Parts: sequence; structure tokens; C-alpha cells
Amino acid sequence: MNHVIVTGAEGFVGRVLVQRLLQQGLAGRPVTRLSLMDVGFARPPADARVLQLAGSIADAELRRAAYAHPVDAVFHLASIPGGAAEKNYELGRSINLDATLGLLEDLRGQARPPRFIFASTIGVYGEQLPPVVDEQTLPNPGLSYGAHKLAGEYLVADATRKGWVQGCSLRLPGVVARPGDGAGMMSAFMSQLFWCLRDGRPLTVPVSAAGVAWWISVDRCVDNLVHAAGIDAALLDARRSYQMPVLRLSVAEVVEALADRFGADRRALVSYAPDPLIERLFAAYPPLSTPRAEALGFASDGSVAELITRALGEITAT
Repeated sequence: MNHVIVTGAEGFVGRVLVQRLLQQGLAGRPVTRLSLMDVGFARPPADARVLQLAGSIADAELRRAAYAHPVDAVFHLASIPGGAAEKNYELGRSINLDATLGLLEDLRGQARPPRFIFASTIGVYGEQLPPVVDEQTLPNPGLSYGAHKLAGEYLVADATRKGWVQGCSLRLPGVVARPGDGAGMMSAFMSQLFWCLRDGRPLTVPVSAAGVAWWISVDRCVDNLVHAAGIDAALLDARRSYQMPVLRLSVAEVVEALADRFGADRRALVSYAPDPLIERLFAAYPPLSTPRAEALGFASDGSVAELITRALGEITAT
């Protein structure tokens, strides 16, 4: 049996990951049982291997149902994102911190420690970034979300040291291109650029054309998550935490590449109304150096053209 659990399975990254696991398996083996956890599901499963568990991962009973069969791998994607976690501290803590600890503690006593892949965030670095971010840059989270994610990284490393799991935490950057209007998400413009310019719709961007962000397609993000679960655990260091490689691009570079792909008229569809807060949080990123992660086989999209191809689902169906 190859039993895999995915928390946050109905989310943007989760859905693509689930499709990948069903189609391609994990670590060279087909997935025979896939337990999905989220607050709800849009439709019943179309595959007999899938078990949907609706509810909060803070619920110990729900976690016990997921762990009823021996577990080979857990992808822990579920979270309460930054703004929502800041507005509701108790909810953010219960999901981002307490439930993460619960998921790890519940795995004690497995005959074989499962792989545990934790989706952390670049939010652990905070707002005051140095001129260059590298793999020795000390985290300095500016929100409870980042603080809880950083604590989760330490919990994964500690659980690995104790032999409960074989863990790996990956810090995710801005993942594109999320469908929908991204209501309530300050970073929604990063994904909307792709869909609006593909479809020939106008868009006002809340940052300047020169604003620089870290970008990765959902397809490449899932590549890295799956790779983390199959990599030789002996190659991972004691920190068990890695920054996902990215493309560092200005908004103007992304617009130009989309215009090259879909037509020169797309340039005129974009207008700019910079919001200082959004610019500071999502469009002022310095260079990022990730040789340690790259040596282990983690990768960015490689080029803006490939970012567009993968982000718009021309490789992986979403």
C-alpha cells in the first residue's frame, strides 16, 4: 500500500497536487489510498482511491480518521493565510501551529516514519529584507502567520529528530496562477495578470510596473513538493527546511512576456495604481540565492516563458 494524506486538499496547490498523485504516484510507486482533508469539498471523489475528510484539521477525531491506516506520506498544505490569521489570532494559531503539532504527534508509533512535507512560506523572512536573501538569512516574521509557520518548521525538524517522521519544510513564494478574482488576497494581482491578459481583459495592478516579486508556477511548486517526498532523507540536513527556488521578475517583465505570448495589444490592458502597503509586501523583493536547495534538485520555472506555460495549466490540468 502507498497511503498519502494531503491537508488543504481543496486549495489551489492542493488540487494540482492531488491530481498529480493520482496520475503519477509518489516516489515511483502508485498511490493506492489518498486521504484528503479540508473544511469542505466541492464534489464527491471520482476515484475509488480517494477518501474525503471534511472538517478542521484541528479536530483530533478527523486526524485519527486520516491515520486509521498506516501512512507513507503527508503533505501538510492547510493554513489560515496572513491577513486572516492576523485578524483572528485564535483561528490562525489553531490551524497554523496547534494542528501542525497535532499532525506530527499523531504519527508517533508508526511502524515506519512517514515522509512529512510541510508547506511553509517566504513570510518567515518578514518585511525588512536584506539586499540579498540567501540560505543563511535569518527569519524575522512580521505577522503571526509567519511566526507560526517558522515554528512549524522547527516542529517538523524536532519530530524528525525524534523519529516520528522524515520531514522536510519548503518555503513557498508567490504561486501562480490562482483561478478566480482572489477576493481578499492582497497578492491576487500576481495571478490575475495571467488570466486577464490571456483572455484580453483589462486589469489595474496595485503595484508599480517596476515592482519586483518572487514567482513560481503551481506546476513547478507541485514538482518541488513531490520531489521533497522522494528525495533520499540522508541528504537532508538537520534543519530540514529549504527555500523553494524562484524567478525574480518585475511586473513589467511578466506583462511583456504575456504580451509576447498573447498579443501586443495586451500591454495596453494593464494600468497601475500602486498601493504603498501592497508594493512593500509583494513587490519589493531582493535577489534570492538558493544553491543548497538547487543542489538537492529543487527548481524554479527557469524562464518567464516557462512560468507562463506552467502557470496557465498547459502542462498540468487543474
